[in-house]
Amino acid sequence: MGSGPAAGSVRARYLVFFQYLGTDFNGSAAVRGAQRAVGVQNYLEEAAEKLKSVVPVKFIISSRTDAGVHALSNAAHLDVQRPSGQPPFSPEVLTEALNTHLRHPAIRVLQAFRVPSDFHARYAATSRTYLYRLVTGCPRYDQLSVFERNRCWALRADCLDVAAMREAAQHLLGTHDFSAFQSAGSPSTSSVRTLRRASVSLDPASPFVLPQESRRLQFWSLEFESQSFLYRQVRRMTAILVAVGLGAVTPTQVKMILQSRDPLGRHQTRVAPAHGLFLKSVLFGGLRDLGPASSRPKASGLVVCRVHSRCRAKVRAPTAHPAWPLDPAWFCTPHALCCQALGCLGATAGLLLPKPPAPCVPICPRRAALGVGAGDRCEHQDGKTSSLRFCHWELTSWTQK
Repeated sequence: MGSGPAAGSVRARYLVFFQYLGTDFNGSAAVRGAQRAVGVQNYLEEAAEKLKSVVPVKFIISSRTDAGVHALSNAAHLDVQRPSGQPPFSPEVLTEALNTHLRHPAIRVLQAFRVPSDFHARYAATSRTYLYRLVTGCPRYDQLSVFERNRCWALRADCLDVAAMREAAQHLLGTHDFSAFQSAGSPSTSSVRTLRRASVSLDPASPFVLPQESRRLQFWSLEFESQSFLYRQVRRMTAILVAVGLGAVTPTQVKMILQSRDPLGRHQTRVAPAHGLFLKSVLFGGLRDLGPASSRPKASGLVVCRVHSRCRAKVRAPTAHPAWPLDPAWFCTPHALCCQALGCLGATAGLLLPKPPAPCVPICPRRAALGVGAGDRCEHQDGKTSSLRFCHWELTSWTQK
């Protein structure tokens, strides 16, 4: 009993962020069997074989993308079980090893983090953001820069009615049954989703377009944020908004399409091409600090604290106070009061910040979820302070779940 190959070995679970250009792949998920098509997951798991885990490594991907769709930052969790006596890989070593052994140049591992053994990359995600890129003024595909092909949807029209597109997008915001924007083959049991954000904006001129061409071409971005999306929901919403921008559909009709819940209606045959779509970011509630820098909360304005799963404290950007004396009284106590100076009230109701504000010197078994200004981060891991900074946070509001 216990004498198997895994006896005495330690299993470590990691959250890994990675990016890819989807042009060469049959989506993010692995393609099994003798088929010639391959997914991003195939290459990631092939690279993970070099880790020599006792148990084969499998990537559980947070967000599945279709063939041709790109990802600025996708996520997955994986378990690595090293032989007995060998410590778990550090996140940095794991990242370097995977990148070293990746055989496809269009995939890159961005960052890795140790997470609890029950963490699940798909179900723990609290926010997913997709970006769709359009270009107008391109009557023929061969008139588009070779560096932009397969990275945007080229429209023959010279302009779009952006005001109408934004009006139509407002009808999609909120919690609705999005059946009308769902393609057949979706595994979801419910078609109700909450769309938190839908925006249409003009992009600066592409750096990959010649100056004489930039006067003719205009690039546009559509962004959609939700906790989760239905199969091809973003591409179908994009297609409808483009139809509005071209004058083929009115904003009022978009509301009627949504309320019809009919995926086979007159206008629902439109699906935007896959090659203009990018998965921009995946965020995780209590692990919001985990991820590429572009996905982290900004260090200016209001920031939402997510150190504690029950806390929703809002704090303003910090002001550094290097003259504060080191006061052990303000060291964090795990989950009783995550970080008093950060205004993270945790499970303690009605507790106000001290006056004057205390220095922020967190020591906690879990990493802090907030950056602390330009270059200043109050980080804590395994009870040791990795970066000691003093700062002043102004508590503006808080609520409990």
